Amino acid sequence: MVAVTLDQYSVLSLYSAMAVYALAFIAYALDLARRSAAAGSASAGAEAVPAAQRRERALAGGASTAGTGGAGAGEAPTTGAGDSAGSVASVDYGRSPSLRAAVALTVIGWALHLAATVLRGIAAERVPWANMYEFAMTGTLVIVTVYLGVLLFSKFDLRFLGTFIVGLVLVSLGVASVNFYVSVVPLPPALQSAWLIIHVFVATAAVGFFALGFALSLVQLLQSRREAAVETAKAAKLSFLATLPNSDQLERLAYRVNIIGFILWTFTLMAGAIWAEAAWGRYWGWDTKEVWTFIIWVVYAGYIHARATRGWRGSRSAWLAIIGFSAVLFNFTVVNLFFKGLHAYSGL
Repeated sequence: MVAVTLDQYSVLSLYSAMAVYALAFIAYALDLARRSAAAGSASAGAEAVPAAQRRERALAGGASTAGTGGAGAGEAPTTGAGDSAGSVASVDYGRSPSLRAAVALTVIGWALHLAATVLRGIAAERVPWANMYEFAMTGTLVIVTVYLGVLLFSKFDLRFLGTFIVGLVLVSLGVASVNFYVSVVPLPPALQSAWLIIHVFVATAAVGFFALGFALSLVQLLQSRREAAVETAKAAKLSFLATLPNSDQLERLAYRVNIIGFILWTFTLMAGAIWAEAAWGRYWGWDTKEVWTFIIWVVYAGYIHARATRGWRGSRSAWLAIIGFSAVLFNFTVVNLFFKGLHAYSGL
């Protein structure tokens, strides 16, 4: 009875977190709308400036930010390439009321999310990541934790990613709570191991960094298209991108984040092999889950190798990172739901 009550409180706390995340998503979207309005006004004012002078301003803006790698936490974000770079950069987006409210709501949602995860673990009397519902709950919590940790401890102001990160978490929690929810049940014998704590926790941490890298790569692609449109004097869409770091800076940030995720995923692969030997008497058995874990590792290894040694930068680098995270999502959803094997622990 106590376990059921705690699980009910966990569900209530999770739904409350989703409601707060929804409010945070709206606040982040309002900030992007404000950025678009400011960028549009700056672009309209720059139409009267000669083309040569606009190019000089864009080059000057790029040169002044080339060595910084991104905007600091208290600075306005650096702009992408564009004829309104100087005007847009002069706006202090860090003081936006909607942006501050969005971050505050994200922290509140994270606290409720954490409470839901802890209550589920107490109700189950084990770590809360033994099935798809629990892994989705814990994994999205780690994604938000990584995002907030970068905001708190990094010199880069990545609050503009809030719409992408919170939106991804909100959709994931919605699908998990509706389609993946299962009541608290005892662990299968193969999962009754200390490796459950180590292996799965490191995997969720890796997914958190991969998710952040995915968001950065997605924005990088949008920024690259905008910069190409500006260079060819075409009308650029998504004007809020003029207030964000340029595509080169976004790529460097994505690369750093994905390297951390790759290191954690490498440990996940190794720990999984050790656990498999302890549980089933072999390190590798070509189980579907094992194969897809290795495929994800190969994709990200190829991404890092190609960018470091063969000059695969720009859009090609971003697409590799997006393909890698798509493989992560495929591994969690399709593989768990439709492929049977020794790792069939969806709980459904």
